[in-house]
Amino acid sequence: MNGNNPYAGLPGSTQAGKRADADVPELSPDQTRALRRDVTAIAAQTRAFLPDEYVVNGDVTQGVGGPQATVAVRPPAGHPVSAGFTPNLEEAGDDYCIDPDEQAEVARGLAASAALQVKQAVQDSVTPTAR
Repeated sequence: MNGNNPYAGLPGSTQAGKRADADVPELSPDQTRALRRDVTAIAAQTRAFLPDEYVVNGDVTQGVGGPQATVAVRPPAGHPVSAGFTPNLEEAGDDYCIDPDEQAEVARGLAASAALQVKQAVQDSVTPTAR
C-alpha cells in the first residue's frame, strides 16, 4: 500500500512525507529576477485599476512545491483577495516567467474581486439613489 503512496518516500534517500530534492524546481537568479519583475508588473496593473484606498502587494517565495508568486489586494472594506502562481519554468520566455496576457488577466480579476468585496461589505449601509 505504501509503495503506491507518493508520500511514502524513496527507500534509503527520502523520508516518508517529504519530497525528493529533484522533484522541487529551483529558479536561477535570472529567473527569480524575472518572476519578481512579473509579479511587480501585475501589482502595478492592479493598482492602476483601483483607487488609492486599496493596498496591493506582491511576493515571491520558495514553497514546498517550488517557487510561488502571490499578488494580494486589501480593499478598504471587506475581505482581502489574492492570486497565487506556480510558474512553469519550461514554458517561461526569456523576457518573462508569467505570460503578459496572463498578467493582464490576473490584474483585472484581482481588481474586480476587490471591488466586489467592498460592494458586498457596504451593501446594506448604502441607500440606492434611484430605482
